[in-house]
Amino acid sequence: MAEAKKMMEDPDFQKQMKELSQNHAFKEATKKSIDMLKDPTESARVEAQMEHMMKIGEEKLKKGAANVMEEAMASMGNPEVMAKMTDMLKDPAFQQQIAKMAQDPSFKNYINAMKDMMKDPEKKQRFEELSEQLRSSKS
Repeated sequence: MAEAKKMMEDPDFQKQMKELSQNHAFKEATKKSIDMLKDPTESARVEAQMEHMMKIGEEKLKKGAANVMEEAMASMGNPEVMAKMTDMLKDPAFQQQIAKMAQDPSFKNYINAMKDMMKDPEKKQRFEELSEQLRSSKS
């Protein structure tokens, strides 16, 4: 919420919003949206369409995150990648970067993808093997 407040108080953002609010196309689109929402049938249709689009989008994000995690695990099987990863994990700046990324709400997709992967016994075993390799190479 603090970030939103900070953004709203930014003079550049305020200038952009003022310009946008004076734009003819924006005014027309806003009027059209308001008129559409007054019609209960049209409003319900748009709401259903948006819910469907959100569901499809969530599924694509989840699948994309799962694919990224699969690729990451596959690449860790390469000794060169594993060595580079070990070096990166020793770097305090990289550790801070990872901690910051973990706080990002969009990172939740990757965490959930890993949780889903851990339900598969083969993938869980592979992950545990890679984790052990990583731990032993850090020592």
